[in-house]
Amino acid sequence: MSEYLRRLGERVLIFDGAMGTQLMALDLSDQDFGGATYRGCNETLVLTRPDVVRAIHEAYLAAGADVVETDSFTGSRLKLDEYGLGDRTRDINLRAATLAREACDAMATPQWPRFVAGSMGPTGMLVSSSDPSLSKITYEQLRDIYAEQARALVGGGVDLLLLETMQDLLELKAAVAGIRLEFARGLRRVPIQAQPTLITEGRMLLGTDIRAVCATLDALNVDVMGLNCSTGPAQMRDSIRYLCENARCFVSVVPNAGLPLMGPQGETIYPESPQELATELAAFVRDFGVNAVGGCCGTTPEHIAALRDAVASVEPKRRSAVERPQEAASAITAVSLEQQPRPLLVGERINSQGSRRIKRLLLADSYDDIVLVAREQVEGGAHLLDVCCALTERPDEDVQMRELVRRLAQSIEAPLVIDSTEPKVLEVALQNYPGRAVINSVHLESGRAKMDSVLPLAREHGAALVALTIDENGMAKTAQRKVEVARRIYDIAVGEYAMPPGALIFDDLTFTLATGEAEFLDSAVETIEGIRGIKSALPGVLTSLGVSNVSFGLKPEARAALNSVFLHHCVEAGLDCALVHPKEITPYFEIDAGVRELCDDLVFNRRPDALTRLIEHFEANASAAGAANEAQAEEPAGPIEERIHQAILRRRKDGIEAKIDEALQARTPVEVLNEILLPAMKDVGDRFGRGELILPFVLQSAEVMKKAVAHLEQFLERREGATKGTVVLATVFGDVHDIGKNLVHTILANNGYTVVDLGKQVPMNVILEKAVEVNADAIGLSALLVSTSKQMPICLEEQDARGLRFPVIVGGAAINRDFGRRIALLDAGTRFFEPGLFYARDAFEGLDLVDALTGEAARRAELLARIKREAVAAQASRRTAAAPAAATPLSLVKGERADVPQPPFWGTRTLESIDLTDVWPCFDLRSLYR
Repeated sequence: MSEYLRRLGERVLIFDGAMGTQLMALDLSDQDFGGATYRGCNETLVLTRPDVVRAIHEAYLAAGADVVETDSFTGSRLKLDEYGLGDRTRDINLRAATLAREACDAMATPQWPRFVAGSMGPTGMLVSSSDPSLSKITYEQLRDIYAEQARALVGGGVDLLLLETMQDLLELKAAVAGIRLEFARGLRRVPIQAQPTLITEGRMLLGTDIRAVCATLDALNVDVMGLNCSTGPAQMRDSIRYLCENARCFVSVVPNAGLPLMGPQGETIYPESPQELATELAAFVRDFGVNAVGGCCGTTPEHIAALRDAVASVEPKRRSAVERPQEAASAITAVSLEQQPRPLLVGERINSQGSRRIKRLLLADSYDDIVLVAREQVEGGAHLLDVCCALTERPDEDVQMRELVRRLAQSIEAPLVIDSTEPKVLEVALQNYPGRAVINSVHLESGRAKMDSVLPLAREHGAALVALTIDENGMAKTAQRKVEVARRIYDIAVGEYAMPPGALIFDDLTFTLATGEAEFLDSAVETIEGIRGIKSALPGVLTSLGVSNVSFGLKPEARAALNSVFLHHCVEAGLDCALVHPKEITPYFEIDAGVRELCDDLVFNRRPDALTRLIEHFEANASAAGAANEAQAEEPAGPIEERIHQAILRRRKDGIEAKIDEALQARTPVEVLNEILLPAMKDVGDRFGRGELILPFVLQSAEVMKKAVAHLEQFLERREGATKGTVVLATVFGDVHDIGKNLVHTILANNGYTVVDLGKQVPMNVILEKAVEVNADAIGLSALLVSTSKQMPICLEEQDARGLRFPVIVGGAAINRDFGRRIALLDAGTRFFEPGLFYARDAFEGLDLVDALTGEAARRAELLARIKREAVAAQASRRTAAAPAAATPLSLVKGERADVPQPPFWGTRTLESIDLTDVWPCFDLRSLYR
């Protein structure tokens, strides 16, 4: 570990303030820059006025900075060429590093070392943009530009390389690649600190959110990630909190002195005083555990002095070891490779090898139409998209892949799986993809050749990797062989190329059961057991499968049934990722029991005539099967309540309005909504949570629900006149599902409330700012997924930090009442959020809560008192249940190793390395020791 990283692990380090605005304040002359031609090129001052640059470094060091940045922010050859100084690139960067090094060495002591950060800013190009004037540069050119600058800066003595103010994730990737290229050529290795910049909406200029930033930089193994410039600290809170909770490395934040404003003379004003900036950044250290802070535009030595004092007076929050699943990332957002519930769904329609439509569109260069196919898959629930452009009719697979990847990156939020047998095509795709892609695939069919050509690409671009269980002897057919081949690939990918296990996705392959050949009779069950065996033998890795291969050669009806049954059993065995077309899959519980048994017999090879019986069933009963399908599509018998419930559960849109009309003959509109529609959607959510339904089915049910509610809404009595109150609604950041929120919107609006609906995937700062703007009576938050429900307690924590007092109502399929009680308490369960956190199981309970919160003071006080009692009682119950039994305490000498209750990622630890007061929040671990 470098000295810089070692010190960063010991205490918070303070970066310096702005270089550019300090130079501007000096009102330097043309002569200072070496002539009018070079005016505005701050980097040339390291040659013409080194005394000025060094004086600024010294001022920041005197103010208490631990780290100063070199005057090389726009010191790349591309930027220097604008002034005709491209041929001086090495001289300028070398001199910039030397000046900062001399200033730091003059003031450093063994107790207080000072560090030099080699500043490397953006080139001014947006390589992944669709604007031809901004993207007329390649990844390789950018990589070489940053490699040249890095070599000069490290040669001048910098302690770290700082990639800052990047606005295009692909440029940031190229810069990291350029630095690592120089390391591979023998350059002294220094830490890489990457700081993109976000606009006020919490995204990079081209739309990349903080999840994609974190996932991509994490996969590139940077040493420090953070944010700088663009805004003040306030606009960075949500994003920095996310990084501190999810980054596996150190986190830095270097904001402007407030959000820039335009002055009366057209000048830029940075409004935050030294004390204001220092207070906000000290809160980042205290509340989130930020490791490095400093100032960007508009900050002065006075800001840094105030920051030094403020940080010294706070206790930094200790960030726990981050154990989270690997993610894939698009240019827009990120997706966890481990979905809860499983599986991750890969849309397989953009594949020239499996889709005649895509093949035809590729032959015609109809990329816009292919993007529409991609959009359909995402809207249908696909998490990732498999992309293959291989055509026997055309030799330019790499050209078509480049074009398609760029178009998909600009318009589709789902990350891509780059599917090609040609390393050259994979490389072209990765060089044009801003996020973190998945490579499909590698194997050992020709020994290590394929792996040794593809794994370096995966390392350079941080890609995850699909690995097929194929070796020199062909496709592994038994579970044992599948595990053996997987282990060989694992040892190479993880052991030699240092890939994280969670980025390795094993496809243990399956064969069709349609041939009836003896050697393949057990192939499905061997695949299922192979999945289970790989997950057991290689902890942390993921598994994948092209499910439909199992039924190749059968008729469509038989294929659909067999695929559905096979998928069910594979998921039960631990399958993480499935290449499927959701429209061809039926939930296991919906398949006719007799057909299920026929498929199970074939999958598990339970009887010698299993294939024959399945084929005969669908052959001899083709008309019967058709009639059965028609009957399934027809109205089931029974009361209208059950028929509506089944229509929603089984995703049948047609005729839902007529069913609602029939229900209204015996019930009021509110009763139809409350007693029929909401329970049906709850059933869908419960089945999703149990893994009985995959995400596309939930979305299809939501479409039926939406259509039903839209029809019912005209009959709901809308209360006119003055509003009863204002509620801000949002689906939390990271969650793109809004059916529950939309129902709440309908109910509240029809009962006299003003509803400000912010939509889905909304950052917390946007929610709170809107609540302040409209003086909301309550905030309503919705989440479908367990992973995104973690955003909900942030609303309370942020309000507590900012002194806001908006009651919060939470709901959604991912959460329950106990969750609400748990997050109602702040500070590890020691303090109640006084404005109140309320769980609503459905839209009508939400309405009751809003009525109480906006009603009489006594009713509100009674509600708050009850919620507080329940939250405190639940917390006490959890502590009691989790407390260790009164067994004989462990007796340890300091430094002695022992197995103690601990989070699973620790391993065995020495007693001296454990903080006994804060291992688990539920009890004091000191009771285990004497």
